[in-house]
Amino acid sequence: MPDITLTTLVLLCLAAAAAGWIDAVVGGGGLLLLPALLLGLPNVPAAQVLGTNKAVAIVGTSGAAVTFLRKAPVRVGLAVRVGLMALAGSMTGAFFAAGISSEVLRPVIMVVLLGVAAFVLLRPSFGTAAAGDGTDRPVARARVVTAIVLVGGGIGFYDGLFGPGTGTFLVLALSAVLHLDLVTASATAKIVNVCTNAGALAMFAYQGTVLWQLAAVMAVFNLAGGMIGARMALSRGSGFVRVVLLTVVFSLVAKLGFDQWNA
Repeated sequence: MPDITLTTLVLLCLAAAAAGWIDAVVGGGGLLLLPALLLGLPNVPAAQVLGTNKAVAIVGTSGAAVTFLRKAPVRVGLAVRVGLMALAGSMTGAFFAAGISSEVLRPVIMVVLLGVAAFVLLRPSFGTAAAGDGTDRPVARARVVTAIVLVGGGIGFYDGLFGPGTGTFLVLALSAVLHLDLVTASATAKIVNVCTNAGALAMFAYQGTVLWQLAAVMAVFNLAGGMIGARMALSRGSGFVRVVLLTVVFSLVAKLGFDQWNA
């Protein structure tokens, strides 16, 4: 455990709880959790902050995944196949992360996020199908392959390499490729996101860049936030998820823009 004040620890735990809630509903909890760790641990190397972030996030994401699996219609076999590819992708991304400049990636991600926001705003029907519609019909083989390779491998690689907004990208991509409603896409994304977190965490752990004691304390709050968020997403439906999705997307754009401005 790093030498931090009780006030800082409490604030980090509250941030972890809020991030868990955001991640469970629509993804993007890293928007809150990673900056909180960077601010709370100013003297800790960035690699340790990134590793600790993954150790916290995987617990909340796993709790949300279990909650969704109990109550939401999810094609588990397909989610696992996408997830395994995502695990390999995230490990590869984490391996190359040290050699990539985030200043190069920020503008690209901002453009993609703005495109995502425009798509969701201009397509009011996107992701609003009745829950379950995407799980009781066969999925074309081409869509399955696309989900495994592009959604799993591509977004998994991005998560290990850079990270912010991974859960949001997963929800959008799964909904678009597999024609899932947003609640079912969120549930499926949680399984895949557990795998991306596991792959990146394994690499960070191998490199010895995880503050395990701090991560364990924060993970308890992240887990609670994730389980509460999953229940709210299930009870309030796709409309609620859509609103949170747009809020997170615009917040991500603002955060990345601010970072780029100050780079």
